[in-house]
Amino acid sequence: MAARFELVLATGMLCAALSSCAGYRSLPLPQQANLASGIAQLQHKLPAPENRVIDIDHPLDLASIGLLAVLNDPELRAEWGQMSVAQAQLVQASLLPNPTANLAYGVLLGGPGTTPSYAASLSQDIASLVTYHSRVNSAEAHVAEVNAEQLWQEWQVAQKARLLALDLYWGGQAIDAQRQELEVVSSAFDKVKRATAAGNLNLAALSPLAAAKAAAEQSLATQELDELKSWQELDGLLGLVSDVRFAIEVPQLPPMPSDIDHLVTGLPEQRPDLIALQLGYRSADEDVRGAILGQFPALTLGGSWSSDTTGVRSAGPTVTFDLPVFNRNQGKIATSKATRLLLHEQYQARLDSAIAGIRGLVAQGEQLRAALSAAREAAAGAQASARSARGAYAQANLDQRAWTDYETTALQRQLEVIALERSLGEVEITLTVELGIGLPRTRIVPPDSAEAF
Repeated sequence: MAARFELVLATGMLCAALSSCAGYRSLPLPQQANLASGIAQLQHKLPAPENRVIDIDHPLDLASIGLLAVLNDPELRAEWGQMSVAQAQLVQASLLPNPTANLAYGVLLGGPGTTPSYAASLSQDIASLVTYHSRVNSAEAHVAEVNAEQLWQEWQVAQKARLLALDLYWGGQAIDAQRQELEVVSSAFDKVKRATAAGNLNLAALSPLAAAKAAAEQSLATQELDELKSWQELDGLLGLVSDVRFAIEVPQLPPMPSDIDHLVTGLPEQRPDLIALQLGYRSADEDVRGAILGQFPALTLGGSWSSDTTGVRSAGPTVTFDLPVFNRNQGKIATSKATRLLLHEQYQARLDSAIAGIRGLVAQGEQLRAALSAAREAAAGAQASARSARGAYAQANLDQRAWTDYETTALQRQLEVIALERSLGEVEITLTVELGIGLPRTRIVPPDSAEAF
């Protein structure tokens, strides 16, 4: 009866142990691309704490395009696996080692004994308990570090998408102006060519216009190719097929912040990349603590019970420990301290680079605003001169070549303004990211595939 009870108990314990084990589930690789064929198919609902929906039925502003890229960029979605790995490492660090059990049974084959022998022992590793809190603290800091790093990646994707959208908008304006210039030059070239063919003008009058037309055609082709590449890159960030196009709103960028010094002072609390480095340093510091505590000799405590073949039974505690003669964990201590020092220097270098970059962007913005003001004034003057030349040409008071020069000069001045508008917008977008302002403070990438990891 007792034997049956013991068998039932052992079977139940085995079943309970097996039921808590993880099971295998296959995860097949995808066989086709997962790209949206239109902007309406994109994820455009922001989770908490934003809790709003991006309006995709009207021209999109730069901020909305940046958020759409964060929500739909395929590479950002794939990075959820890094968070899953960090969380799995935290689970592993939080687990205590299992106790060790030993069982032995000896069959009596001969001699003065009268019964089989039995032995049982149960022991627990104590050294791992000493470093437990340091391991868990290090793993928790690493999880937070990965989260901050991925938030910084979201900011980088948003910045890249906004810069591409800015370039596409002003690039479209530049293409329109270039086409106007090409139309003016082509018209003048055709008229002079007809006059040359009729013998009214010599070939010397046609040569400059032919060169100007070729230059305008080459510039237009280059701009159109750049526009195509930018659209393809932006579609890739948004998770769209490469031929999707949508309207971009006139860029409305916020003015340069006036309290730059205050923002620079608070940079370590604002920028996710600096916060990630701080957390990485904290994790490394906990590793140093754990390595120092790891000098504690490997110690195992337990108890044993035994019965020999004569029926004598004994029980008592057991202690097993290392003698720290050759290895006192010096290697791990040295490695962890060197890693902490490396992260310390990397943080200082990143902070110095960030502050220098911000100061440089502020100086660039000031210079670009001054240049843009002068370019706008020059463009207005060139437009006025072109209108006057147009009237004089209509009254036959100005030859066609001179009128064409006035028109192309006005268009070139317009292109200069567009180029400066684009450059200033790029500086302002980059500065907002460098200062850690204007973007979500928490991650917004939906973890659709996180469970797969």
